Amino acid sequence: MPRLSETERAALEAGDVWWDAELFTGDPDWNRLLDTPPPQLRNDEQAFLDGPVTQLCDMLDDWQISWHTGDLPQPVWDFLKQHRFFGMIIPRQFGGLEFSALGHSEVVRKISTRSIAAAVTVMVPNSLGPGELLLQYGTAAQREYWLPRLADGREIPAFGLTSPEAGSDASAMIDTGVVCKGQWQGAEVIGIRLNWHKRYITLGPVCSVLGLAFKLRDPDALLGGPVDVGITLALVPTDLDGVCIGRRHLPAHQMFQNGPNWAPMYSFRWTM
Repeated sequence: MPRLSETERAALEAGDVWWDAELFTGDPDWNRLLDTPPPQLRNDEQAFLDGPVTQLCDMLDDWQISWHTGDLPQPVWDFLKQHRFFGMIIPRQFGGLEFSALGHSEVVRKISTRSIAAAVTVMVPNSLGPGELLLQYGTAAQREYWLPRLADGREIPAFGLTSPEAGSDASAMIDTGVVCKGQWQGAEVIGIRLNWHKRYITLGPVCSVLGLAFKLRDPDALLGGPVDVGITLALVPTDLDGVCIGRRHLPAHQMFQNGPNWAPMYSFRWTM
């Protein structure tokens, strides 16, 4: 069997199990379930559900979205940004709503009763977007720049993992990055030369920043570590030359924005 990478081990060891683990014992402790109090929304989360979420639901016509326009109307996109639907998990200090997992879930659940396309559009930046990764692993400068822009909708994020050859199996993807020296804005810098092709990336056709998963190599030891660095992630603005987005898939004829993106041997600056 192949050995687990540190990235794969961290993913497997993340999180834990809830009462549902009792079911697998064959003799579940039902009292433990009955003693669990029901979850409750905070006052600000309930107010958001009663206010902006209800207003949003009234704006949605799923028949029009699915069979006529093929997208959310522009007023809906504007409303989502104005009320920071894309920043539910981002802390208030960065302009987000700082909702709990329950609050986030209830917002998406209610929207999904009106439109799956709208629900997925709201869900992805708060679950598969780079916001949480920036909070966990980003530098202070990265958080200060990116999180407010993600919270207020100036940036629309997508997470680029799924590949035509590998699906969502990160260990099997062939998207690569090579650490190298090159010219950027008139100066020699250390950067990464990327070669990728992603598919079925939700919000990919309209995203302004792509959280790109790839396998990184450092053949010239410019970082001073191993040659095969492993699976990592880069934030790639999609308006850079060579980044191709815009084509769409229609998964199960659902009209949320979803499509491929690619950039053959694209090089961009990496701040050390």
